[in-house]
Amino acid sequence: MSPRLLGFSALIVLAVSACGQGAAGQAQAPNTRQVAVGGSTAGTVPPAKLDPCALLGPAERSSAGVNVLGVPKEINGARACDWTVPATFGVTITVDERNGLADLEIARKTATKTKIGDRDALKVADKKAADGTCAVLLGMGEKASVQIDVSNTDFTDTPLACERAVTVAGLAEPKLP
Repeated sequence: MSPRLLGFSALIVLAVSACGQGAAGQAQAPNTRQVAVGGSTAGTVPPAKLDPCALLGPAERSSAGVNVLGVPKEINGARACDWTVPATFGVTITVDERNGLADLEIARKTATKTKIGDRDALKVADKKAADGTCAVLLGMGEKASVQIDVSNTDFTDTPLACERAVTVAGLAEPKLP
């Protein structure tokens, strides 16, 4: 297995299982883009300043069935935010400023190309494992991506995890640069 694939696999496992650990990472990229926050334009914001916890405001959390606040953390050097709905499911959003969708090595049998809004995306789930986990990876330019990981607490019902991941991705996507 390649080091990049191992890193990505570790990222998914950590994102799903490491609730509330660590602190937010540091800004890296100097480029700027327009970012919509809460349905209005917030101005020019560097992608490196994108706060994953801000991608799910109160209205988005309510729409996604998330009734808790996000906890900032770091996963493999990337900023992330984790929401854990007790006895139900967890969501982690990770902002990766080093890898665009084309840079990610994902087992073809687990990935499905899709669109979220106007953005290219990948839905990643191992249907054979039926482990109640699913990820949606959103492209954010050529060298950045946002990963939404969902894990059902009982580690069953992968289709439900994917439904939740697609819902969260759809709510977060308009706020991405």
